[in-house]
Amino acid sequence: MFTTIRVLVSKKATKKTIEAALKGAIQLGIGYAVGNLSSKPDRDVLMQDFSMVESVFLPSEGSNMTPAHHYPDFRLKTYAPLAFRYFRELFGIKPDDYLYSICKEPLIELSNPGASSSWFYLTSDDEFIIKTVQHKEAEFLQKLLPGYYMNLNQNPRTLLPKFYGLYCIQCGGVTLRLVVMNNVLPRAMKMHYKYDLKGSSYKRRANRKERAKPSPTFKDLDFQEMHEGLYFDPDTYNALMKTLQRDCRVLESFKIMDYSLLLGIHVLDRRPLNRGSRCDSRRGQKVLYSTALESIQGTVKDPEPVADDETLGGIPAKHRDENLLIFLGIIDILQSYRFIKKVEHSWKALVHDGDTVSVHRPSFYADRFLKFMGSTVFKKLHPLRGASSKRKRGSLHPVRSASQEFLSAHKDEKKEEKKAQSMDNLDGNFYSSSKQPDLVPRPTVSFECDRNNEEDLEKR
Repeated sequence: MFTTIRVLVSKKATKKTIEAALKGAIQLGIGYAVGNLSSKPDRDVLMQDFSMVESVFLPSEGSNMTPAHHYPDFRLKTYAPLAFRYFRELFGIKPDDYLYSICKEPLIELSNPGASSSWFYLTSDDEFIIKTVQHKEAEFLQKLLPGYYMNLNQNPRTLLPKFYGLYCIQCGGVTLRLVVMNNVLPRAMKMHYKYDLKGSSYKRRANRKERAKPSPTFKDLDFQEMHEGLYFDPDTYNALMKTLQRDCRVLESFKIMDYSLLLGIHVLDRRPLNRGSRCDSRRGQKVLYSTALESIQGTVKDPEPVADDETLGGIPAKHRDENLLIFLGIIDILQSYRFIKKVEHSWKALVHDGDTVSVHRPSFYADRFLKFMGSTVFKKLHPLRGASSKRKRGSLHPVRSASQEFLSAHKDEKKEEKKAQSMDNLDGNFYSSSKQPDLVPRPTVSFECDRNNEEDLEKR
């Protein structure tokens, strides 16, 4: 019995040791790769830069090119280093800030609510997510880089993931492929609700294990039961849907499907902001266009970074009588509609309705995704004046929430007040006109007198 306990303890200790060594190797490897770029001159990105791979071996005792370290020997591969340096510069990330975020403090391991086996690490200042990806996903991302480069040049304001680096670490017989991305949900803001939304209904409900977590991530069917829609003012709604439409068309052109919208909801009225989890070393926002509000506002040019304001870049919204802050971003875009996905869709379509499953051809997936977001998840607050009379025939009528009931009741009260005022004005005009003599009766009297005179003349 004691031997079994020792084996279990040793296995747990070994696992923790391996995880600590891997996290240390990740930080050291990325730090070395970014520092090594400083010796390369700045120049325009060329086509061959997207397919470039640099490899270096980092022994624990160090070498002429690498520092000594207390982790196991490992090999580091850096994919498209010059292209990703350009992406970081485009989002205003300085090399020192990038190194400070990733290497200064230990990485924070996050739970994975999805079906994939990916590991997630968060930097201590809340800026970057490091995610492990499969070999096919890393290969697909590298092929995607030229089109991704073109899209970011045309419009850096996007809800698509912002990729800042792609690396591979081989350590102790373990191979990890890592992508560094923007963090969509800040830890400093408590998310009262989290959703992973695809616009499909097949198996789109959080399971019992997920619901038992302190901060579960719900899915499409859960959203329809728990929220009948999030309401935005017309300008915000239009900007949000325009950004989603543009991003979905980009993904469709790349033949990408099975992506999700990660949605975090903070209820402002419930409790004050929780700032205990934010690291004291955070020195303000380092990344441009990284917040949800910046990603959808396309009218402001060259904005300054939002430095630790009260909303943390959340989008204001309403649900019933609650005021909300919304944080969102499109995730899991490294799934292309390859042969295996076509087979998966065909198999699921035989058992279930083919239009309800998440795996589908890219054009259909994008249209279904946008329809679900624009009619079920996000809704527009209609203006008070003539909102109901101006609805076009055949349009989608949103579910009336408590806030809308209040607005309509307020509108009815205003109508009654105007009606009462108009009646008072009519009464006042009548009484004032009755004081003025000979306006209406005189023509009638004169007409009767003339008629009597004519009858007297006829008798004579």
